[in-house]
Amino acid sequence: MERQSKPKPPRNPPRLSRFLRLPKPHSPAKRCQVASSPLILLERSDAVQKLAAIFLLALLALSPAVAQSNDSATLAAIANQAISQIPAKKLFGAQKTPANMAARSFGTYARGCLAGATALPVDGPTWQVMRLSRNRNWGHPKLIALLERLAVDAREKDGWPGLMIGDISQPRGGPMLSGHASHQIGLDADIWLTPMPNHTLTREERETISPKPVVKDRKTMDYSVWTEAHARLIKRAASYPEVARIFVHPPIKKELCRWATGDRSWLAKVRPYYGHDYHFHVRIKCQNAGCKDQWTPNPKDGTGCGEELAYWYSDAPWKPAKPNAPPPKPAKPLTITSLPAECRSVVTVE
Repeated sequence: MERQSKPKPPRNPPRLSRFLRLPKPHSPAKRCQVASSPLILLERSDAVQKLAAIFLLALLALSPAVAQSNDSATLAAIANQAISQIPAKKLFGAQKTPANMAARSFGTYARGCLAGATALPVDGPTWQVMRLSRNRNWGHPKLIALLERLAVDAREKDGWPGLMIGDISQPRGGPMLSGHASHQIGLDADIWLTPMPNHTLTREERETISPKPVVKDRKTMDYSVWTEAHARLIKRAASYPEVARIFVHPPIKKELCRWATGDRSWLAKVRPYYGHDYHFHVRIKCQNAGCKDQWTPNPKDGTGCGEELAYWYSDAPWKPAKPNAPPPKPAKPLTITSLPAECRSVVTVE
């Protein structure tokens, strides 16, 4: 029988300086410091370093041979393996600042990351950012510019007082600790269907104010809330060539189909989907290589107001699970190895 050799650590392990600053073992004292560096890291405030340190300490405890190692490259490789076990949402959710790199989106809208993000200022002449504690007002510079333009255009041309901006992306994109599956590459933004008030909201108000739904249920609009200005705002957003699609609750799509006149081609970008009763979700096209666009909406009728919309008014998309059906197995969380290779650099760079 063929003898199997023991696996060797990678010759050039990926850079870990963002997580583990391991000193070079030039002396016995340095070697001791290498082995104790996870303990040092636990005292630091960097949440990502603490996560990595905990995993490395666990590995050291499980493997005395590893604990005796004087080879910083070996320890780095093992630490790198440990980091690969950490859910990516914890790595990216711990980041407070953007990656100091050229602006690029990597991967897909629901599996990727963002380099060189720009923050939308929390206050603008025609917008205010909500839920500041989430630190999700970061995006690709092209998306940030589009949001600022939309806010101005909607006030000047459509009678919309100003935008209340919800989640865009985290400072380095990636999976989020809570909420969205998408919004990972800085090309998605949620805009409340609530007009901006005529005063600057306090930080507390931005955390506690609740947006008002414009629908009564999954089939019916609430015309005590909905106005023609809402329709003009969504049409304005869909009119920009950079915009790939806009997600709204199904009754909103139906109302737009009823309202629109003249050139109705913009309606093809407006896609009915669950959970968009108090905001609409703007998604722009990829801005660089390494980012993967979704398929382009091309409904048979050119607007999506026919067969596609009828599906959302059937019971099919809303059908509950069978009472005796076993609960679905929870999906395994994404790790750094689940994302494009570039995302490792994005999350580790200083």
